[in-house]
Amino acid sequence: MENFFSILGGMGTMATESFVRILNQRTKAHNDQEYLNYVMFNHATVPDRTSYILDHTADNPLPFLMDDIEKQNLLKPEFIVLTCNTAHYFFDELQAATKIPLVHMPREAVNEVAKRHQVGDKIAVLATAGTMTAKVYQTALEAKGFKVLVPDNELQAKINHLIYHDVKENDFINSELYLEILSDVMEKYGCQNAILGCTELSLVQELTENVPYSVIDAQSILADRTIELALKNRSSN
Repeated sequence: MENFFSILGGMGTMATESFVRILNQRTKAHNDQEYLNYVMFNHATVPDRTSYILDHTADNPLPFLMDDIEKQNLLKPEFIVLTCNTAHYFFDELQAATKIPLVHMPREAVNEVAKRHQVGDKIAVLATAGTMTAKVYQTALEAKGFKVLVPDNELQAKINHLIYHDVKENDFINSELYLEILSDVMEKYGCQNAILGCTELSLVQELTENVPYSVIDAQSILADRTIELALKNRSSN
């Protein structure tokens, strides 16, 4: 297969399925041959990223991810899409292990914030406790001059419940809790926007009707960027 990219997913599986569905829906195709070529790694057994970030005595996901990179080095895709926000904690090690470019989802999302907002606007980051502890988004936002809302314990508990209990454990799209979280950050904390920095949140966003707030959906932006890169590579080969 030529002119293909790879998707390193499975963290979690339902969120990866959402990414692939969005990717295919947004690809402008009128026949089979106009869709994109890609290989998907749904590596569901990668240890929990947040557990390791919060406690380094927990199982380390990095060796599992490095094994995936090793296998993709053999396949030689044009680029690699990493569809787990929290896994970007390991981004530098993963990129150093391959000459194949990895697309950095948090950076792409922050670039989108910069397009839509003025310096000084307050942006909430909604993500796992691991992503928040790693400051994957905070550092990039502050470097561009934005104020960052880091959820307090009460708000983070709601986010954790939605991600882990509702989506990961029970495959439940808790739209009511999701809208409550968005109301908190926009109304209670006065944010101008919120980054969905977890693909489980992106899944809930996709399947929730009539969301009354603007959000920066990192997974959605990654899908657009993936299509753009894939079509660019196809046209140049």
